Amino acid sequence: MEEFRQKLHRDLRPTTLWGYNRQFPGPTIDTDQGNQMHIKWINNLPDKHLLPVDKSIHHLAHQPEVRTVTHLHGSVTTPESDGYPEAWFTKDFKKVGPAFQQQVYHYPNKQRATTLWYHDHAMGITRLNVYAGLAGMYIIRGTQEREMNIPNDPYEIPLIIMDRTTNEDGSLYYPAQPNNPTTNTPNPSISPAFIGDKILVNGKIWPYFEVEPRKYRFRILNASNTRGYQLYLSSGAPLYQIGSDGGFLPNTVKANTINIEPAERVDVIVDFSKYKENSIILKNDLGPNADPDDETNEIMQFRVQLPLKQRDHTIIPTYLSTIPSLKQNKIKAVRNLKLIGLNDDYGRPLLLLDNKKWGDPITETPELGSTEIWSIINVTGFSHPIHIHLVQFQLLDRRAFDLAHYNKDGRIIYTDSPAPPQPNEKGWKDTISAPSAQITRVISKFAPYTGKYVWHCHILEHEDYDMMRPFKVIDPNNQ
Repeated sequence: MEEFRQKLHRDLRPTTLWGYNRQFPGPTIDTDQGNQMHIKWINNLPDKHLLPVDKSIHHLAHQPEVRTVTHLHGSVTTPESDGYPEAWFTKDFKKVGPAFQQQVYHYPNKQRATTLWYHDHAMGITRLNVYAGLAGMYIIRGTQEREMNIPNDPYEIPLIIMDRTTNEDGSLYYPAQPNNPTTNTPNPSISPAFIGDKILVNGKIWPYFEVEPRKYRFRILNASNTRGYQLYLSSGAPLYQIGSDGGFLPNTVKANTINIEPAERVDVIVDFSKYKENSIILKNDLGPNADPDDETNEIMQFRVQLPLKQRDHTIIPTYLSTIPSLKQNKIKAVRNLKLIGLNDDYGRPLLLLDNKKWGDPITETPELGSTEIWSIINVTGFSHPIHIHLVQFQLLDRRAFDLAHYNKDGRIIYTDSPAPPQPNEKGWKDTISAPSAQITRVISKFAPYTGKYVWHCHILEHEDYDMMRPFKVIDPNNQ
């Protein structure tokens, strides 16, 4: 992890960034299923942060300003290699946090072939470290996809989508305070959300990509802090989704629009064969009330200008994989967990999981090998992408309730029947959208490791303050 300069756009001066191996985004790590990997994460960053650090949260005034710890998002690994927020370390490992003091992380890669990503996870400054550039893609490959006649290298491309705001000199802009600070608001102070005014793909602002008139596979990651995207193609061509967070779906889903929240991944095939000599824009639907001057409705351009090197024999498959339902398992526990919003002593939004802060005692202690249902009850006014470490889970359903009635007397009054998962949500997930005024139920088996992990909202501004909680997988036979 080092500081360096990189041009984000032809017309901008180089931007000072933080990156893994001096790259933004970091190198794409590409490995085979079952190929165990050891990675040494080295912090070689300056002592002063690139962005404004709010030291009023999580006792940060008493900790080094620049701390890092890397989390491989979606990985199945031991707690010591998971990137626990308090397992941070400073430059040259001179100072370390109170948990799991190691630099070399072990990744077994024994899980399903899929698209993961790695990013910083340091306590209280994740939003800043990721925004500075500490993120990259991690691909696990399996024999199944090699046997499938789908587009592969060089017609398989990772697309890491982020939003950023830059100053006139090319430097990164990130707000030092919320939009409406009070007289006693700390300076710097955390903001409850941040939306950049430019869209980047693979480290470039509004790039173009030249393609042949044939099928391509795109592994798409939303690595933005706050922003969700409604993806569609300006040509009206469909997006054929074949995978999500945890690998292949049961069947290919043909869609005109795909929603992707922060930290989610979608694996799609796009057929450019009918668009020779045309340009197609991957767009972001901002909705009917969008500001006409908002340029974030465009993400990148595909220019179908390259000659077809050879006939395209790849296919868009119908059947992809078998995903056994966890509903057949014995359910050890059902947990009702509320997403709530309060105000802190400075009047700032404080978003919590089940009305508990990070430092409160652990309340979620699933037993090793047990299956649990977590009912995520969102009583805030907006959606939250919820991520659970260690496990891949399945979405059971969502059910709407009367939020106004809840705010009046605390009772849940359902306004609809449970809605089953959308077709592209029927695979394995590690991050799920929990909409406002709905109960989102997920089911998961907590294995194969015991120890402390975390679950949190993946809007990074929420995660940092204080929408993250530890949980502990316990072995009842070995306490």
